[in-house]
Amino acid sequence: MLKTRVLTAIVLLAVLLPILFFLPPIYLSIFLLIAVVAAAWEWSRMIAPNAKYSAWIYAALCLCIIFALFGLNDPTWQFGLLFIAVLFWFFNAPFLLARGMRLSLEKWRYYYGVLGLILLPATWFALIFLREIGLIFMLSAMALVWIADIGAYFVGKAFGKRRLAAQISPGKSVEGALGGMVLCYVYALACVFFLPLDATLFGAWAFRFGWIPLWLMVTVLVAFSIFGDLFESQLKRLAGVKDSSQLLPGHGGVLDRVDALLPVMPIAALLAGFI
Repeated sequence: MLKTRVLTAIVLLAVLLPILFFLPPIYLSIFLLIAVVAAAWEWSRMIAPNAKYSAWIYAALCLCIIFALFGLNDPTWQFGLLFIAVLFWFFNAPFLLARGMRLSLEKWRYYYGVLGLILLPATWFALIFLREIGLIFMLSAMALVWIADIGAYFVGKAFGKRRLAAQISPGKSVEGALGGMVLCYVYALACVFFLPLDATLFGAWAFRFGWIPLWLMVTVLVAFSIFGDLFESQLKRLAGVKDSSQLLPGHGGVLDRVDALLPVMPIAALLAGFI
């Protein structure tokens, strides 16, 4: 399994690194579009596993929504989608997570179906918007999610005692979440001090609004990265699957790798709009 994980990671890096640093931005947009459509295919397979061809139709519908909003060439529609997605993460996601495993996927299937067609396209538009500001700007926002996850894993392994969400994800601990949060504070400060202020969301936010708003922003982003991870874990448990798919051998599915980005990227894009 370790060998498979490493080989998959190497292949992904071999594809992604040239796209990031050597090719025009349109290639990154296409790569991210493929990832989002693949995630939509996985989403549909989880919420409707027995419906023939539904996953392909759902993925095509997600693609059509992205093309339609992109074709309008009006940022108002795109940011409207981002705003709806952020409203869900702030006001509906906590309610769903609080229900734990007391949800019926059968009863909530259509709700989740509509939800995926909002959250997944919104994430794509958020990433594209952040990339338009700057490659480092986008990558530094994404890195916050990865650092929170890494910090939570190692601190949780060393000191974790109290479970964060026992029914949904027994492996996550309160101590791990706090450890990831602290590591992200350090990371944000490093971005402010060692990179140009306009190169990252953290530097631009600190310069424009000050240290306390920066601290609050990092806290919110890390908290919602945890929400995104827990939300996908809950959906998988409701669907009775271990991974969203096997599209990435050794890593599970695309959703398993981007779950924490789903809330963070739209929030980060809206926050960047205030700078």
